[in-house]
Parts: sequence; C-alpha cells; structure tokens
Amino acid sequence: MTSRDARIERLDWADIADQLDIEGYALLPGLLDADAVRGLKRQTEIMSAARRVPLASDDVGSGELFYFAANLPAPLHAWRADFYRHLAFVANRWNETLAIGARYPEELGDFLRRNREAGQTQGQSHLSRLGVDDYLPLHQRSAGEQVFPLQIVALLSDPEEDFQGGQFVMTEQRPRMQSRPMVLPLGRGDAAIIGTAERPFKGARGYYRVNLKHAVSRVRSGERIGLELFFHDAR
Repeated sequence: MTSRDARIERLDWADIADQLDIEGYALLPGLLDADAVRGLKRQTEIMSAARRVPLASDDVGSGELFYFAANLPAPLHAWRADFYRHLAFVANRWNETLAIGARYPEELGDFLRRNREAGQTQGQSHLSRLGVDDYLPLHQRSAGEQVFPLQIVALLSDPEEDFQGGQFVMTEQRPRMQSRPMVLPLGRGDAAIIGTAERPFKGARGYYRVNLKHAVSRVRSGERIGLELFFHDAR
C-alpha cells in the first residue's frame, strides 16, 4: 500500500462530512503550502500548447485552462488517491440516501478501471488562468456513466495581492425554489471539497436531490490561477 499524506490524514473527516451534508462543500484552509503553490503555478508556464485550452465565448467563459491529462504533478497524483479513500465513504452514503444502487470502490485505481471500461479515459483535472475581465460561467462536469459526486478546487493566487474580483461561486438549485448562491472565501493555498453536480438534501418530506454548479466571477484586475481536481475521467 502506498504511503499517505499526513496532512490529509490529519483532517477532521467527520466534520468535513457534516459540512458536505449541510452545505455541499467543505473548506480546507491552507492545504497547499508555499512550495506546492509555486510548483503548481509554474505548470501554466511549462505545460505544452496541446494541453492549453483558450476560452473565448459567453458559453464557456474567458481565460485559459491547462489540462494535466493522466500526468498529474506532485502533490496532486498522491492527493487524488488519498482524498478518494475518504470521500468514497461520503459518496456511497449519499447514494444510499438517494436510493441509488451504484457503489464506489474503496480505492481510486478500481474506480478509474470502471471509467476505462465505460470509455472514459480523458483526464479532466486542470489549472485555470484568468486575467482582467476573464471568468468561468456556472458549470458542472457530470457527463458519462461513471461520475464521482465530489471534487477538489483550490486557489493558487493571493486575492489581496495578485488579483481583485474572481470569487469562487456555487449555486444550489432545489426543486420549486430559487437557486441558493454561495461564495467560498478562498485565499492562496486554500482548497475546498465541493459537490460535482448533485447531492442529497433533507426537506420536510425526506431527502431529495439538489443540483450544484460552480463558477468564478469576473476578474477585475491582476491574474487569478486556480485548480480543479476530479476523480472521474471524461470520454
């Protein structure tokens, strides 16, 4: 068995599960240290043009995405497996709550094997680089037979020094109700676990599904670099 990151193992996973159940996200302040932040930001300079996707439309936003594909850099490769081991428990409990028969295996490798069998082989984890007037619209990545209901996001720039605007926003749509907006107060090196697309919500008549999307508001000045880490691949 591979060694596990002590920072992830020391997290209060019972509290994280409670936050995810109540809000659909859980904040992880200071998860990435200064070295990890610098190393990941440097990826936007050294990644090949083939992995860079410019955004330039109202549908997909404005800015640049840098896809890792299967080659996740340190510390993301190990973190993906470590986080998955803890989050699979939450994901399975959510499925049970919503009467969904599918269950997620305990190890990420086994889940990715299911992805490949379903024709999902394209890595989705990426960095985003947003300059002045760039933004990411509300979106979710839930296409495919194999979708993990949780993902990781992180901020690699300092909102007090590097940019203004560019807030990370989530919305939650409950049946027959207005969308609930949420602004996650991320600083440099902060991360969050968020719902990918759906989660259970307890209403007056029991549990039902609510729909989740997330976005980054328009950057007013400077440059914002962020991270999205996914556990499922795309077709």
